[in-house]
Amino acid sequence: MVLGGLIINSALPVDRRYNETMVKSAIRKLSATYADIEALPEHLVGEIIDTALVVSPRPSPPHIRASSDLGYLLGPPFRFGTGGPGGWWILDEPELHLSQDVLVPDLAGWRRARMPELPRMAWFELAPDWICEVLSPSTASLDRGQKLEIYARESVPHLWLLDPLARILEVFRLTGEGWLLLGVHSGEAAVRAEPFDAVELDLNMVWGEVGGEEDPPDTK
Repeated sequence: MVLGGLIINSALPVDRRYNETMVKSAIRKLSATYADIEALPEHLVGEIIDTALVVSPRPSPPHIRASSDLGYLLGPPFRFGTGGPGGWWILDEPELHLSQDVLVPDLAGWRRARMPELPRMAWFELAPDWICEVLSPSTASLDRGQKLEIYARESVPHLWLLDPLARILEVFRLTGEGWLLLGVHSGEAAVRAEPFDAVELDLNMVWGEVGGEEDPPDTK
């Protein structure tokens, strides 16, 4: 969808401390305001990145299932303290207002020690302690590019990139030199991944290989 904008390409260096591959952004409208997000149809997701309105389609069912199942696995031990330490808020698609940027990650978590209560407004101005972006063909370059730069700028300490098609989980920690790749987990691995390494996670449940049929291709 074109909203009076540009296709912007940028390249960042690549190394293990993670700076990125070639990044091609979504089509965007420059000098956007929050009113531009409010004006979008419900089937589109709007974000403001570097003053530009970035519009993406709503996630496809495989994308939603992977995100929902991951949240379901993390919720009992880390949100409710059932079989784990508790002490977290784990939320789906929170709207983050970080400086001039408006972002909507697939999942985000806050330690309750930093955010004892949820805000009453419809968005969050406190940067999360953990973010997970679920990669789709139309959003992966943006998730791996400008959004990671913003999360680093806002000192988000932990980041996961989850690719349900490739069945890969990448786990990152923010350091003084940038994003440090801690591990790449794939297939049927049972993993302990920061900051939720107190509990082992069964990736089979995230890939949809437990309790149901294999997912159809994700065309988003």
